[in-house]
Amino acid sequence: MANSAGSKKRARQAVKRRAHNASQRSMVRTYVKKVVKQIEAKNYDEASKALTTAQPVIDGMARKGIISKNKASRTMSRLSARVKALKAA
Repeated sequence: MANSAGSKKRARQAVKRRAHNASQRSMVRTYVKKVVKQIEAKNYDEASKALTTAQPVIDGMARKGIISKNKASRTMSRLSARVKALKAA
C-alpha cells in the first residue's frame, strides 16, 4: 500500500498508464485481425492493403515499448509470409 504522497501519485499514474497501454495493445490486435480476416477470405489485394496499414502501427507500438521489438518483428514476418503465400496460390 502506498504511504507517501509521491508513492500514492505513482500508483495513480500506474493505473492510468496500464489502461492506456492495454488500449494500445488492443488496437494492434485489431489491425492484425483485419489482415488475418482478409487472408482467410483469400483476398490478396485487401490483405496486402491491410498489412500495409498495420505495419506502421505495429512498429510504432514496438518503438513505444507497448509490445516487444521481437514480437513486432515476428508478427510482421508471419503476416507477410501468409499474404505472400496467398499471392502464390
